[in-house]
Amino acid sequence: MGFSDLGSFGGEIATPNLDRLAGSGLRLSQFYNTARCSPSRASLLTGRHPHETGIGILNDDDRPWGYPGTLSRDHATAAEHFKAAGYATCLSGKWHLSSDTTVPNDSWPTRRGFDDFYGILGGAGDYFHPRELYRGEARLEIPGAGYYFTDAVSEHAAGFVRTSAAASTPFFLYLAYTAPHWPLHAPADIVDDYDEVYARGWDELRSERRRRLVESGILGSESTLSDRDPSQTAWDDAADHDWEARRMSVYAAQVDSMDRGIGTVLDAVEAAGLTEDTLVVFLSDNGACAESMPPADAPLFRQRQPSHAMDGRPMRIGNEPDIVPGPADTYASYGTAWANLSNTPFRYYKRWVHEGGIATPFIASWPAGGLADGSVVAAPFQLTNVLPTLLDAAGLSPAGGPGSSMLPVWRGGESADDHALYWEHVGNAAIRMGRWKSVRTWNGPWELYDMSVDRAELNDLSQIEAALLEGLVAQWQAWADSVGVIPWTTVLEHRAERAAKVPPAASAAPEHSNRED
Repeated sequence: MGFSDLGSFGGEIATPNLDRLAGSGLRLSQFYNTARCSPSRASLLTGRHPHETGIGILNDDDRPWGYPGTLSRDHATAAEHFKAAGYATCLSGKWHLSSDTTVPNDSWPTRRGFDDFYGILGGAGDYFHPRELYRGEARLEIPGAGYYFTDAVSEHAAGFVRTSAAASTPFFLYLAYTAPHWPLHAPADIVDDYDEVYARGWDELRSERRRRLVESGILGSESTLSDRDPSQTAWDDAADHDWEARRMSVYAAQVDSMDRGIGTVLDAVEAAGLTEDTLVVFLSDNGACAESMPPADAPLFRQRQPSHAMDGRPMRIGNEPDIVPGPADTYASYGTAWANLSNTPFRYYKRWVHEGGIATPFIASWPAGGLADGSVVAAPFQLTNVLPTLLDAAGLSPAGGPGSSMLPVWRGGESADDHALYWEHVGNAAIRMGRWKSVRTWNGPWELYDMSVDRAELNDLSQIEAALLEGLVAQWQAWADSVGVIPWTTVLEHRAERAAKVPPAASAAPEHSNRED
């Protein structure tokens, strides 16, 4: 999900439940994920950089030369910490941290601290009829008519809250939505609510989002709107306006449905009388996704998808105007131009570590903990800070690792400008130190930006501040060596060698494919 999709972060999508959390808590304007789903989830749950956890890219097992793609047992998960402290623990939704999703093993959520698990072990899939749905370690039948994954994981999470509250047991809930990940699947009645909204096109809406971001205090007036992605045409010149608008309408309906599900859980918390003393944190695992359909770097994608929908209709895969997304017999994504809107005002997308790939809306609400004034916190933080914050809030011992609790800063008692933040994903790399951010694409030169005046990364100062850049790059390299970053060129070379050795007949994916392409 993009930086500006929520109403409380400048968006036009209806997200009243998250917006009221923001109003009764706080928003972070400079919080960062790791640019991709699996690494973000590994870092979120362990408080470690993803390379230390075994999930440097996704959940592919690339040993002996690459990452194992399975969450390491060297670092306890949040669920393991809270379970040891007497909390009930639940994961409802997506896991995507096991390289083997066919046979129960020590990397499954049920063996990493979660008493209760309902959801999928892989990265994404059909919202109406998920083929690989689990409760605990038992695979379930494919759901029939009337099922929608977002609703189901929300109801399961709310049930867990009610059960824990009835037993007077403190609880830790990890509600991990797939929404709004492709495929574009959403209830038609919610989709219809947005068609007129997106008939206005991406150019006008990007300008409006940027204005609201400034008015709300999320961004300053110095945060310039980046140009439209140069690969995309102006809305007025785009073909098939109705189809284009429908794509974004389905995406918006996925976010809308997620927000309604969060409301279901919050209602359960409120009914139990626990709103005041429940800490709720919301964020996205990467920036908006500009991936095509089928993904350009996934040649076996079509072989991994079912050939027919549950009602017998042929599955229609792709981003062509004759495939109108939304129903269960379609498999589509919303494209680069709409992802560019979702990431307003930034450049780049999921996978990159420019702001568009890593900047996430972040909301925290905890009335009894002093987070109840609707403020905006501008201090920069990343995922390694979340677990220390949760443990601090619960009065539990720190877990170790590079991050510290954000609570002192949230409460206004400390500054956080002097700590370094680091990223690496598929060769894209960055370091943030105070106002300065140095960033590169995997095959490009290092760039340098002053984030206090240029969040959109439009004015590269690498030539002007060469000595500063050199120091930051050296600091990044020392960090990369310390956490075990494997150079992306090494990964590409070995994957090419492996692919060349695989006979064509052996290249088909197994029934239980776990990769998110």
